[in-house]
Amino acid sequence: MPPRRELILVVDDEPRMTRFIRMNLELEGYQVIEAHNGLEALEKARTSLPDLVVLDVMMPELDGFETLEMLREVSNVPVIMLTVRADEEDKVRGLELGADDYITKPFGAREFVSRVKAVLRRTQSPVASGEALLQIDDRLSVDFNNREVIVEGKHIKLRPTEFRLLYHLIENAGWVVPYETLLAKVWGYEYREEIQYLRLYITYLRQKIEPDPSNPIYILTERGVGYRFVDFRKRQESETQKED
Repeated sequence: MPPRRELILVVDDEPRMTRFIRMNLELEGYQVIEAHNGLEALEKARTSLPDLVVLDVMMPELDGFETLEMLREVSNVPVIMLTVRADEEDKVRGLELGADDYITKPFGAREFVSRVKAVLRRTQSPVASGEALLQIDDRLSVDFNNREVIVEGKHIKLRPTEFRLLYHLIENAGWVVPYETLLAKVWGYEYREEIQYLRLYITYLRQKIEPDPSNPIYILTERGVGYRFVDFRKRQESETQKED
């Protein structure tokens, strides 16, 4: 059987933009379906289960932000938002609502396709681990098979990008991982300058795993350099030696 082609839902009320996006995605081998407003997008996301949604911000009636907010109530499908506004406030708002990437119009075909591939790669690629369940300490465990954390007995599902970020921090526990390295490993090489993405997802992770996100004990900031996950392995070794 031929390999399954990823299905991408394109949501934009401008026919020219929709045609441009469809043509370039189909040239790369993707399947494409269209929606021309927020309500139609929500219905097609529910019935067609796309692998990725490309969502324009400026639409009549239900705008892209409102559509994304409603979509996130029922689905974790990756979303790339499109906008003619390049200001930081709009970008942060989209990311906080759960967008995975943000592209400012006008954009070139190569840039667009590159970002589509990067989002699909990081949200679908499995992360290998030597341990199915990793015990960090008495209150926190990481379940690599189910991509979730267990905090004080409560199971908390992680979004794909959150999981990949946590994985790379844990893999380098005790070491400072530079911003650029984390961005390249989690988002892709072309995202090395997008520090805002990293800061936002570090905040999401802290909200899920830290007893007090404003005073973290697991994910520590090395200002101006990067982030470091607490060296739990050294602590476990020390405790084991004490027992012996």
